[in-house]
Amino acid sequence: MKIKMYKMITTSPNKEMAMASDDLSARKNDHLDIVLDPAGKTQRGESGFAAFAFEHCALPELHLDQVQLGSRFLGRALKAPLLISSMTGGAVRATRINRHLAEAAQALGIALGVGSQRVALESDANQGLTRQLRELAPDVLLLSNIGAAQLVSGVGLEEARRLVDMLDADALIIHLNPLQEAVQPGGDRDWRGVLAAIEQLAARLDVPLIAKEVGAGIGATVARQLVEAGVAAIDVAGAGGTSWAVVEAQRAQTPAQRQIAMAFADWGIPTAQALVGVRAACPDTPLIASGGIRDGVEAAKAIRLGADLVGQAAAALPGALQSTEAVIEHFEVLIAQLRIACFCTGSADLTALRRAPLLTTPFARG
Repeated sequence: MKIKMYKMITTSPNKEMAMASDDLSARKNDHLDIVLDPAGKTQRGESGFAAFAFEHCALPELHLDQVQLGSRFLGRALKAPLLISSMTGGAVRATRINRHLAEAAQALGIALGVGSQRVALESDANQGLTRQLRELAPDVLLLSNIGAAQLVSGVGLEEARRLVDMLDADALIIHLNPLQEAVQPGGDRDWRGVLAAIEQLAARLDVPLIAKEVGAGIGATVARQLVEAGVAAIDVAGAGGTSWAVVEAQRAQTPAQRQIAMAFADWGIPTAQALVGVRAACPDTPLIASGGIRDGVEAAKAIRLGADLVGQAAAALPGALQSTEAVIEHFEVLIAQLRIACFCTGSADLTALRRAPLLTTPFARG
């Protein structure tokens, strides 16, 4: 007891905050290692896009190179309807990753969402999330990010403004990850009042809010609640990509913790299903589709099903560790695939692609 009391007396609030920040950075670093490990098999479930196939157009009457992929999202012009979705990592690697992603986004004219800025908010470890990122990508749609649970545990309007100002961002992502928090040791368990906090923030923040899941999907009912609360756009972020339950299972400290998390390995709404449901429920809301989208053909399907923007994260992560050029090469392949999908449906642009004949198919392609 004396030892515990001595520690309580001698541990300052600043030191406790620094220790908590170190723990958070270590957790983010673990996440990065696990997602990058090919033996980890964190990609789980089906995104649902295999249930759909475009009707092939054998007479497109188009020039492939003239297919227009340009679009706008939240007031920003994009050369292609793509988002480099939020990624995370330890402070040292994250700085390099974020620089490569920003430079690639600028070169390609696509959007960029950063990983959670919680560490940067709580410590000096900004992970490269500074105004320098905007300097590297002056023309891109740039999105800040914070967890929804933090809105009821200390992050208010002032902190949200700091997050946006930190990057000179165009919007703030509020990520919803109750499953991950529930299976994560030390995760945020109290989600009471989150919707009300989102509503209050949406009414007062100077930039739009985007609500995003992290791989378990947003359903129609929750989407309506979020839009009614003032959220400007939704990223359905469905199942079919990285399972954060599996990631947390691999971080588990005991067999029991691992067993609890692995029961939810395939939990979630498949991305295609979430997209269809949310588009029907919120016909006028800008939507982002992410979660297991493997290539430009699936990106085209997502756009046809109602997405305005298509996001990828884990698939681009290995390249982001290497160089800006590796990230550019990855997304250039995806853009070329999307362009050919438009061409082979007779779609001169994204507006036409949204009307392209889409078939349901019983033939799932794994």
